[in-house]
Order: sequence, then structure tokens, then C-alpha cells
Amino acid sequence: MTTKLRKSNDPDILGADAALTRAAKEALRLGLETGTPVWVMIDGKIVDLTQRYRNRTKHRPRAKAGRAKLP
Repeated sequence: MTTKLRKSNDPDILGADAALTRAAKEALRLGLETGTPVWVMIDGKIVDLTQRYRNRTKHRPRAKAGRAKLP
């Protein structure tokens, strides 16, 4: 997606991009928390963003707080 610069004096227009970004992050967070799919279009295909996120993070080892391994 390309972004075009637009000049406006309307504060609603100026804040729309940030508001949409916050809403998308909140939708993903809520979808992951509740197991609800969040459908988006990527490269012309409709995909469940929560499933994609879970698959990406599934294989990452998590660091355990307070239990650092000593050499």
C-alpha cells in the first residue's frame, strides 16, 4: 500500500491514520486473547491474521524471567 501525503486542516483527518493503526492493533490483541479470527486481505487473499501470528510465534523459545542460564 502506498501512502500519499495530504494536507488538511481538519483534526479528524489528521488523526485518522493513527486511530486506524490503534484500532487494528486492538483488534489483533482481542482476537488473540479470545480466539476470534481477524480477517484481512493480504496479496489479494483473505487470511486470518490471528492464525498467522500464532504460527509465526509458536516456535520461538520464550525467556523465563528470573531463570537465566549460567555458562
